[in-house]
Amino acid sequence: MIKLGVLVNLNQQSDIAQKIKEVRDMGFASCQISCWDPTCYTDAYAEKIKAAMAAYGVSVSTFWAGWTGKGVWNFYDGPATLGIVPEYARFQRILELKAGSDFAKTLGVDQLATHAGFLPENPCAENYRGVICALREVAEHCKANGQYFLFETGQETPVTLRRVIEDIGLDNLGINLDPANLILYGKANPIDALDTIGQYVRDVHGKDGNYPTNGHDLGMETPMGEGKVNFPALVARLKELGYDRTITIEREISGDQQKKDILSAKKLLESLI
Repeated sequence: MIKLGVLVNLNQQSDIAQKIKEVRDMGFASCQISCWDPTCYTDAYAEKIKAAMAAYGVSVSTFWAGWTGKGVWNFYDGPATLGIVPEYARFQRILELKAGSDFAKTLGVDQLATHAGFLPENPCAENYRGVICALREVAEHCKANGQYFLFETGQETPVTLRRVIEDIGLDNLGINLDPANLILYGKANPIDALDTIGQYVRDVHGKDGNYPTNGHDLGMETPMGEGKVNFPALVARLKELGYDRTITIEREISGDQQKKDILSAKKLLESLI
């Protein structure tokens, strides 16, 4: 049966025990931990997280590892700044993703996810081979740690993502399906995308949004049920594919409204699963 979780953001200022308590207080027993600050990757911080997980009965489905340096989330500067696609940032970000994998292993988490960047649509492009080699290096590190390496969807078409997975050629590759991102980036209808990449999906973000309205900026995220993601059809298709893992609710705002939207999304998804 599909389970529900919620995304937890981690940084040096986080009261991780309080964040995990809030996960339980909202009625979840699962979360993804997202961290963009590699300085958090210490044994002491890992022990705090594990203590909180044990105290509140919360498990971590996937550790979501970010990376440092410039990142611009639009269609003009995004391809040159995001993920390990930009050559100037590739070496450092490979190291950071490997460190994230090691930290996740310390937590006992067997999946690492990230945004790899705007993966080249053209497999004959000059930088395609370098991107594949870099991703293989990270995925091999995850494999040695007993982990799957997951690509979060959005910045590439489904067929490009499938080609990248096939070209890397390892058996520990998967997808963190973010249905809203496929829409926000204008790359695909998420239900149709499952015809191409469904077999690789190992975690899902419960997030909604609208298509871009210009050629420069991403579409806008919305509360679940107010955007273009057809969640009844999405959940039904996931069930057809035999998906029985987690839908992790993500709402990229803060404050009281974020909690209200998360609980509303929880109610909607519970009616579907």
